[in-house]
Amino acid sequence: MERSPGEGPSPSPMDQPSAPSDPTDQPPAAHAKPDPGSGGQPAGPGAAGEALAVLTSFGRRLLVLIPVYLAGAVGLSVGFVLFGLALYLGWRRVRDEKERSLRAARQLLDDEEQLTAKTLYMSHRELPAWVSFPDVEKAEWLNKIVAQVWPFLGQYMEKLLAETVAPAVRGSNPHLQTFTFTRVELGEKPLRIIGVKVHPGQRKEQILLDLNISYVGDVQIDVEVKKYFCKAGVKGMQLHGVLRVILEPLIGDLPFVGAVSMFFIRRPTLDINWTGMTNLLDIPGLSSLSDTMIMDSIAAFLVLPNRLLVPLVPDLQDVAQLRSPLPRGIIRIHLLAARGLSSKDKYVKGLIEGKSDPYALVRLGTQTFCSRVIDEELNPQWGETYEVMVHEVPGQEIEVEVFDKDPDKDDFLGRMKLDVGKVLQASVLDDWFPLQGGQGQVHLRLEWLSLLSDAEKLEQVLQWNWGVSSRPDPPSAAILVVYLDRAQDLPLKKGNKEPNPMVQLSIQDVTQESKAVYSTNCPVWEEAFRFFLQDPQSQELDVQVKDDSRALTLGALTLPLARLLTAPELILDQWFQLSSSGPNSRLYMKLVMRILYLDSSEICFPTVPGCPGAWDVDSENPQRGSSVDAPPRPCHTTPDSQFGTEHVLRIHVLEAQDLIAKDRFLGGLVKGKSDPYVKLKLAGRSFRSHVVREDLNPRWNEVFEVIVTSVPGQELEVEVFDKDLDKDDFLGRCKVRLTTVLNSGFLDEWLTLEDVPSGRLHLRLERLTPRPTAAELEEVLQVNSLIQTQKSAELATALLSIYMERAEDLPLRKGTKHLSPYATLTVGDSSHKTKTISQTSAPVWDESASFLIRKPHTESLELQVRGEGTGVLGSLSLPLSELLVADQLCLDRWFTLSSGQGQVLLRAQLGILVSQHSGVEAHSHSYSHSSSSLSEEPELSGGPPHITSSAPELRQRLTHVDSPLEAPAGPLGQVKLTLWYYSEERKLVSIVRGCRSLRQNGRDPPDPYVSLLLLPDKNRGTKRRTSQKKRTLSPEFNERFEWELPLDEAQRRKLDVSVKSNSSFMSRERELLGKVQLDLAETDLSQGVARWYDLMDNKDKGSS
Repeated sequence: MERSPGEGPSPSPMDQPSAPSDPTDQPPAAHAKPDPGSGGQPAGPGAAGEALAVLTSFGRRLLVLIPVYLAGAVGLSVGFVLFGLALYLGWRRVRDEKERSLRAARQLLDDEEQLTAKTLYMSHRELPAWVSFPDVEKAEWLNKIVAQVWPFLGQYMEKLLAETVAPAVRGSNPHLQTFTFTRVELGEKPLRIIGVKVHPGQRKEQILLDLNISYVGDVQIDVEVKKYFCKAGVKGMQLHGVLRVILEPLIGDLPFVGAVSMFFIRRPTLDINWTGMTNLLDIPGLSSLSDTMIMDSIAAFLVLPNRLLVPLVPDLQDVAQLRSPLPRGIIRIHLLAARGLSSKDKYVKGLIEGKSDPYALVRLGTQTFCSRVIDEELNPQWGETYEVMVHEVPGQEIEVEVFDKDPDKDDFLGRMKLDVGKVLQASVLDDWFPLQGGQGQVHLRLEWLSLLSDAEKLEQVLQWNWGVSSRPDPPSAAILVVYLDRAQDLPLKKGNKEPNPMVQLSIQDVTQESKAVYSTNCPVWEEAFRFFLQDPQSQELDVQVKDDSRALTLGALTLPLARLLTAPELILDQWFQLSSSGPNSRLYMKLVMRILYLDSSEICFPTVPGCPGAWDVDSENPQRGSSVDAPPRPCHTTPDSQFGTEHVLRIHVLEAQDLIAKDRFLGGLVKGKSDPYVKLKLAGRSFRSHVVREDLNPRWNEVFEVIVTSVPGQELEVEVFDKDLDKDDFLGRCKVRLTTVLNSGFLDEWLTLEDVPSGRLHLRLERLTPRPTAAELEEVLQVNSLIQTQKSAELATALLSIYMERAEDLPLRKGTKHLSPYATLTVGDSSHKTKTISQTSAPVWDESASFLIRKPHTESLELQVRGEGTGVLGSLSLPLSELLVADQLCLDRWFTLSSGQGQVLLRAQLGILVSQHSGVEAHSHSYSHSSSSLSEEPELSGGPPHITSSAPELRQRLTHVDSPLEAPAGPLGQVKLTLWYYSEERKLVSIVRGCRSLRQNGRDPPDPYVSLLLLPDKNRGTKRRTSQKKRTLSPEFNERFEWELPLDEAQRRKLDVSVKSNSSFMSRERELLGKVQLDLAETDLSQGVARWYDLMDNKDKGSS
């Protein structure tokens, strides 16, 4: 075994004195050493050795002068020599410190009891755990076993590195094809277990141990890349930490333990001695950086929430759950303030004492957060909130470190630590905590959030979160754990090569990546990913399966998280079919959602945040008295004056210009662009546009709609970000006062982005006021279909306002006990839950809700009255078509519940949303607009000459297009199309409305669909097709298709429209039901009018 530098020559056994009778009387360091000048050895070899040492020392010093000579010969400045000398001295200092640390640690471990008895004056930090803590036991018997097994473990490691790790490294990169391990020795110093602590009574089906491990080893591992003549390695290392070992599940058969899980609760300390080319990593600055990078790699493998699982029995159930169990809970950390911090800033060489620029690091396991810096303040106010996942109680600790921000090295101001078990016991802990290692206190509010496996309290949590002001991120309402298992039958790469698949999972602006599995189209990942969710009702999980180069997409999946809310125990465990992939490509995942609930007496959950009386329990309906005392039953509702005064704000995000470039490549040497997207926040709602790749002047052209009130002081917050794999970069923000838009009704401006050097954003905002008349509904539906952008959701045509006043005669519980009823109102994907009125059969809610309606003819209001902790007491389904024929589009009366027992008094009011800036103005005599882009402004260039039209003409086109005076359909039937050129986006738009009177050739009706082809091109790039409708002669499609091309080119094309049907289930042949060919040069593309076209056979073109 090699000796560490600095150690003297080892004496021979014959020269050592006899050991004292009592080993504790004399420490090992005091053993007498032989005098090299005495003894019977001859003087000749000793003198020759001394001469050789002198010559070697002289040669080394001569080598130091070579850089000086070379610098002078080349003509370089003496500064280069000084810089190189400083680097060498720093490297030498780091190496010496590491070697001294290794020698001291080895000496301590070699004779731990003796040194402990001699040095009890040392601090607790230096003492082994079994001395400081009585519940930590020594395990010398275990150390003897480890020492016995250590050589065989070395053989196993050598085999593992040579046969498993080396081939994986060679396959990961073409430049590493000659990578080999030339030497693997674990050395003679085994890992030692300083103490063992057993946690009794945690869970009956598991055994939980904490091992305080210390490894100060003479390990030597050398690697070589022969192609580049590169050698590197490790010679000696230290690793100290607490390793938690969990034996679970306990089973009633041999070996009694199903699996062993191992992980570090906190990041262990690491110190490495490098050899070969990696000696450069001991240069000051690189030393701490390299150790940090390696520690990050270990943390990604063995520090919570990551763990190593070793199954001990075959076919173990819930392996994924054992490898990545659900968190025990969530702690919401409110970093509020600090006081009495020490001042670290000094001026004029310390003569003038300044203050400090404090910031805080909040850490729990691998989860780390950094607060903002407060300049020149000893009593900073941060007011920031972070959320951390807790996996192990007891064991994990919340750590807060406070630093003073400086240009060179930040000064330490103090730290505090708190076991998470105390937060669990208190539920809410709000206190000032003293800082250790410094002066002052830090103010924290810690909240323990339990994980609920049902969505019953989700609305309560969401409504509470909407009223909470939190930064830098809004509070979360739930967490999602995604267990990514495997995929099957992924498509191959070009040349039928096996892909190297990896997975990107994204929720809003948070993206996580799996590892890459090489050379297979049926990869197995077995990884877990965790996400915080702000609103699981509206968020989506986006899954992209890609090749490891990220350039080739192997499949995609978009999963609305609302699906989990209706799943049993909020769990989906199944195969998912991939889109944009092979026909049999699918992905197996297990998704687990948990609702975050703060169960504390300090917290009351308001039903309607910000409303007076929402917290008032005394507002419940009193018990009904006798018939003499009972007030007369009202016939109509009595809403307050603010009911029905809401507006809809239509936000059109058009484009941006001169955004800053955030993407960097090759370590920042190559400047790229940005992948921008926009985030909008208004009235408790948030929206996000799609990402435009590699563009500093992006065009989004997306429309968002939100219900707003006339409450003063509201602002539309707009932020632009650059999409990245880790954390998205900030590209600027701007704000728009809502009062400006509500007063003027329309705003079209370029807004300068703040907090960035350059950039501006083009927004168009329009206030839509609901109108209580259905006369213009068809016009609105027609115009919305024309101005609908491809990336946006379907535009709303009406606003539904509901006032839920009261209910009566609700059924009682078994016996005579009253229930605690509440009501849920649902329209489509949106829902609203009222407050719960305790123990009454005649609740009074006095609540209102509003919903955006897209298709009033087909949608309906679904109302359910439920009892707290019981089932449905009664329900009501109100088709909105009844409102369309009602006076003033309003119904205000008592409705009988479907159960037959109980009635509700409510007011349902519908208002049509007519845009004043889209060309539809029912009450004006004339107006002008660009009919090619009904929602765009005329000044934008790139479109055809604008056409003027009058409102009566437009109404006549829209309302009489399906009039019964039209010519009857031909023998093959007709197809209804809308053709329009969208000059704003330079796109040809076709909307396939439907067909009628199609021909039936066989006994059964056909399964029709429509195929569109833009001639003369017959490739797949111009081909479009609708979905298929089953067994009908008059299908309705209402599907939109687009082609990007200039107007002059579009007018040179012909649109081939074919109506087809599958001839049989087993055949790929298609039966042509009829076709029509439209010459776009002869078609008016500026009007966007729906027309019926006669279908003909192959020989005819068809007619309108």
